[in-house]
Amino acid sequence: MANTPPKPSPSLFGRGSYSEAVRIGDILRKETVGGLLLVAAAAIAVIWANSPASDAYFAIRDFTIGYEPWHLELSLGTWASDGLLAIFFFLVGLELKREFVAGDLSQFSKAVIPVAAAVGGVVVPAVIYVAINLNDPEGIRGWAIPTATDIAFAVAVLAIIGSHLPSALRIFLLTLAVVDDLIAISIIAVFYTNEISVLPLVLFLLPVAVYAFVAHRYRRFFGLHASAAWLILLPLGVIAWGLLHASGVHATIAGVVLGFAVPVLRSTASGGPAAGPGLAEIFEHRFRPISAGFAVPVFAFFAAGVAIGGWDGFTSSLVDPVTIGIIVALVLGKPIGIVATTWGMARFTRARLDASLAWIDLVGIGLLAGIGFTVSLLVAELSFGLGDVQNDHAKVGILLASVLAAVLASALLISRNRRYRRIEQEERRDANNDGIPDVYQR
Repeated sequence: MANTPPKPSPSLFGRGSYSEAVRIGDILRKETVGGLLLVAAAAIAVIWANSPASDAYFAIRDFTIGYEPWHLELSLGTWASDGLLAIFFFLVGLELKREFVAGDLSQFSKAVIPVAAAVGGVVVPAVIYVAINLNDPEGIRGWAIPTATDIAFAVAVLAIIGSHLPSALRIFLLTLAVVDDLIAISIIAVFYTNEISVLPLVLFLLPVAVYAFVAHRYRRFFGLHASAAWLILLPLGVIAWGLLHASGVHATIAGVVLGFAVPVLRSTASGGPAAGPGLAEIFEHRFRPISAGFAVPVFAFFAAGVAIGGWDGFTSSLVDPVTIGIIVALVLGKPIGIVATTWGMARFTRARLDASLAWIDLVGIGLLAGIGFTVSLLVAELSFGLGDVQNDHAKVGILLASVLAAVLASALLISRNRRYRRIEQEERRDANNDGIPDVYQR
C-alpha cells in the first residue's frame, strides 16, 4: 500500500477572498475618517473641560431634555451614550452578522481564531485590572473598563501607519474589535443592569419581532425599495430602544439586537441569491457615515471631558489603582491576551502562521487593540457614575492608555509596513487583466 502523503497544516491568517478584502478595505476607509473625528472631538472636550470656560462645557453636558413619564428626561451626555451610541452598536451587530453569514468567517476554521483571540483580549486585561485593584472594593467595580477595543480609533491609526500591511491583519483587527465590543456590551447587559422592569423588557420583544419580520420580508412588501421599508423599521427601532431603556437594561443593547435582526444575503459565489444588495448592505452603506461621522464623535465629546485639576490632579490620578489598572490592562494585557490565545489556538489546531506574516505583526495588532476608547469610556461611566472622582481617574487612564498603545503600535508597525511595501508591487500584478490581482487566484 502506498504511503498517504501527510495532510498539510492549515494556514493561520491566510489570504482571504478578494471580495472580502475589498469590502473590508472600504469599511476601513470610512472608519478612518470617523477615527480622526473621534480623536478631534475628544481633544476638544479635554481642552475645554480644563479651560477657564469649563463650566460651560459641563453645563452643556448635563443639560437635561426629554419626557420623564417615558423615563426619557436625560442629560445630553446620557442621550449621547444611550442613544447615539446605539447607532454604533447597530453597526457592530450588523457587521458581526455579515462576517459570520457572508464573510470569510462563515467558515468555522477561520472564525475560531479571531473569536478566541477576542476572548483572550477580554479576559487577560480584566484579570490584570482586578489583581491591581483587589484591595479596593470601590475601584474593582471598573473591571470591565479595559475589555473593549475602539474600532474607529484603532482603524484610524492602522490606516495612517499601516497602509501596506496585509489585508489579513486588517480583517483580524476589525473582527477582533467587533467581537470584543460585543463581549463588552454583553458584560454591560449582565453586570451593569441594577434593576430590571419586566413589563417594558417583555414589550421590547414585540417591536423587535415585527422589525425582524418586516426586514426579512421587505422585498415582498416593497420590492427593491429599501427606503420604503425604512419608514416602518425606523419607528419600530425607536420604540424598541425606548422600551429597553425603560426596562433598566442599557439601551445600546437594542442596537446590537436590531443589527442581528437584519437579514444578510450570501454571495452568489457561496450559493446565495443573485438579487442585488441585501438590507444589511444597504443599511451599512447608509448608517456607517452617520455613526463614524456624527454619533461616535459626539459621544466622545461628551464622555472624554474630564477636569484633571491641574498638575496636582493629574499626578494624583496616576497613583490611583484604577488608573494604573486600566493602563497596564490595556497596554500590556490586551496584546498578551490576544497573542497568547492565538499562539495557543495555533498549537492546538496545529496551524502554521501564513508565510506572508510574522508573529511580531500580531503583537502590533494586539497593541492597537489596547486602544480602548469609546466603549471603555461608556463602561467607566456605568461603573462609577458622572462626577465621581474614580470616574475622572478612569477617564485619565483610558486616554493615557489609548495614546500609549497607539504610540507603541505605531513604532512597531511602521517598520513592518516598510517591509510589506516592498512586496506590494508583486501582489498587485494582474497578468490576465481580469480585475482580480493574481495573488488571490493562486
